[in-house]
Amino acid sequence: MRWAITGGAGFLGLHLARRLLAGGHDVRTLDLAPLDEPELERSVEELRGDVRDPADAARLMTEAEVLVHAAAALPIQASRESIRSVNVGGTATLLAAAAEAGVRRHVLVSSTAVYGVPKVHPIYEDAPLVGVGWYGESKIEAEQVTRDFGRRGLDFVIIRPKTFIGPERLGVFEILFDWIREHRRIYTLGDGSNRYQLLAVEDLVEAIVLAARRRTAGAETLNVGAKEFGTVRADLQALIDHAGSSSRLTKVPVRPAEVALRALELARLSPLAEWHYKTAHRDSFVDVGKVFNSAEQFMDTRFEVTPGLGFRGLAPPSVVGHIEIAYSREGPAIYVGLDYPF
Repeated sequence: MRWAITGGAGFLGLHLARRLLAGGHDVRTLDLAPLDEPELERSVEELRGDVRDPADAARLMTEAEVLVHAAAALPIQASRESIRSVNVGGTATLLAAAAEAGVRRHVLVSSTAVYGVPKVHPIYEDAPLVGVGWYGESKIEAEQVTRDFGRRGLDFVIIRPKTFIGPERLGVFEILFDWIREHRRIYTLGDGSNRYQLLAVEDLVEAIVLAARRRTAGAETLNVGAKEFGTVRADLQALIDHAGSSSRLTKVPVRPAEVALRALELARLSPLAEWHYKTAHRDSFVDVGKVFNSAEQFMDTRFEVTPGLGFRGLAPPSVVGHIEIAYSREGPAIYVGLDYPF
């Protein structure tokens, strides 16, 4: 199966490409930035371009079966117009190309920023959409563009992940990890007693793969977040202890910190967007029952007995070669391999 990934050189794109290549899939990526990783460069068909360019979008979709749209203009150091141009206009351009090329399914990587700062938790997928800041607003519009194309026949799944972390994560988490490594003081907005849900990038990758493969997931919107999590203070302390650091947690008053961070954001000097610092001291977690139920149903139904035909041959010294042909709901498959004696 050929997968097309936008934002292929980004944090999520790199992890998704590795997972798909390990599963034997063909991967093509589109990004303004280079992959800059020799192993992936040897295996991935890398396209350099802009999601807003119809020609680049068309090149990405050629013979692709699944599109994962993970590219986005980040909520910091960008104007409202540039964020909307990429996140809304770029989505429309890509989906027009996907529909024209006959792409089987589109997986949109949206964001829980679409929920704003709700007072009731957990947050369910049918909660009101009141995005915080330009980024949250643009993601709501991108989802609407996706649904519009869905009504015109382009199958889709919308994924709303919590903030995801893991190896190679940059931005504010890179700063956090560096400060802990350097034994510096770590600050929390408020006392850190709020519950804040995060997500491992590996889990997000698996959710995307399942969303693309499971037929009954079509037209679904799915929250994705950690099933188990604690308070901000407890999780940060666990990270400090794991790193063997002498960093200490220090709380800062919420309101003065918000004012200062807002000023830094307007000056484009802050590592945090409005959505980040407005939720950092509050409970922030989504219900993940829907995605876990979908995953369990997929695991229950993905194995089936199918008709097939196999050929085996033996060659000295006891090497067995085999070719097996099978057919399932996913289509035909051919398996070729060699087995050696122990």
